[in-house]
Amino acid sequence: MTAPTNVNRRTLLTAVPVGAAVLASSTVLFDRGAAAQAQSTFGPLKRISAGVLDVAYAEAGPASGTPVILLHGWPYDIHTYVDVAPRLAAAGYRAIVPYLRGYGATRFHSADTPRNGQQAALAFDAIDLMDALKLDQVIVAGCDWGARTANIVAALWPERCKGLVSVSGYLIGSQEANRMPLPPKAELQWWYQFYFATERGVEGYRKYTHDFARLIWQLASPKWSFDDATFERSAAALDNPDHVAISIDNYRWRLGLVPGEPKFNEAERKLAALPTIGVPTITLEGDANGAPHPLPQSYAGKYTGKYQHRQISGGIGHNLPQEAPQAFAQAVLEVTRL
Repeated sequence: MTAPTNVNRRTLLTAVPVGAAVLASSTVLFDRGAAAQAQSTFGPLKRISAGVLDVAYAEAGPASGTPVILLHGWPYDIHTYVDVAPRLAAAGYRAIVPYLRGYGATRFHSADTPRNGQQAALAFDAIDLMDALKLDQVIVAGCDWGARTANIVAALWPERCKGLVSVSGYLIGSQEANRMPLPPKAELQWWYQFYFATERGVEGYRKYTHDFARLIWQLASPKWSFDDATFERSAAALDNPDHVAISIDNYRWRLGLVPGEPKFNEAERKLAALPTIGVPTITLEGDANGAPHPLPQSYAGKYTGKYQHRQISGGIGHNLPQEAPQAFAQAVLEVTRL
C-alpha cells in the first residue's frame, strides 16, 4: 500500500491494487476539511411515483447528462452527497439523490404496504425509480445501505448499469450466511443489530433516534469533526414516520428473525449465491472507517469486469462521500473510463 502524502491540509489519494483484476493506480486531490460542516445544501426536492413509493429526491446537473443515482445509508440521508452532486453536475452529469424508504419526505402510497427493510426491497425501489424517471442505464453509487443496494442492482440488472461505485465494496448478504457466528470482537461491532432484535431496542431507538444516530456517526467516523448543524440537517430525515419500522426490519431480516416478502424470494435466492458483478466498478475504503466492513482482498474477486480499489487516506471514516466528496466524485467520473 502506498503511504499518504499531506501537503497544506490537502491529501494525496492513491489507488491501491487489490487482486489481479485491479488496474494501475491513479491520483486525485481533495481538501479534507471542505466537507466537515453544513455549508452546502440542495435545491428544492422533486417527487415522483415509483413502485410502492412516492419518492422525494434531489437532482443536480443537466437533464441530458449521464445519469448517476446516489444512494445513502443508515442512519444518514441525502446530504451524504451534498458536496458530491455539484461536482458531478459541474462535469455535465445528472446526479439523482433519492431518500430511501423510511427517510425524509419519501412516503409509501399505501398504509397496507409492508414496512420491509430487506435488501431486495431497497434494490427494487432503485429499479422502480429508474423506470419512473425513464432511465435505461445509470451509474449507480452508494455508501452503507446504499452501497449494498448499488451492488445488488449491478448484480441482478447489469444491463441497467453503466458502472458501479461502492464504499466498502461487496456488501451483498444472505440470511443463511448471517446465521454463522463471528468471533466475539467482530460481533461486538454489531451490538446495535442485537439491540434491535429486542422490543427494548425498538422502543429505545424510537425514543432516542437522534441520539442513537449521532453515536453511530461518531463510532463509524471517529476522525470526522462534523458540527451540530451538519448532524441535525441529516437527522431530520430520520423523523419519517416509517423510519423506525424500516430500520428494525432491515436488521432483524438479516438475522432471519423476520420473513421477507414472498415477491422477493427469487431475488434473494440469487443474492444468497453471492453473484459476481461484471460492470465496471470502483470500490472505495476510508482509512479510519470505524464501522464493520470487509477487507478489500476478500471481495476483489467478486468484480469480474474492469475494476479498481482505492484506499482513501486522511482520517476518512464510514460516511466517505460526505467526508471525502472529491474522491467519491472522482470515482464516479472515472468508473466508465477504466
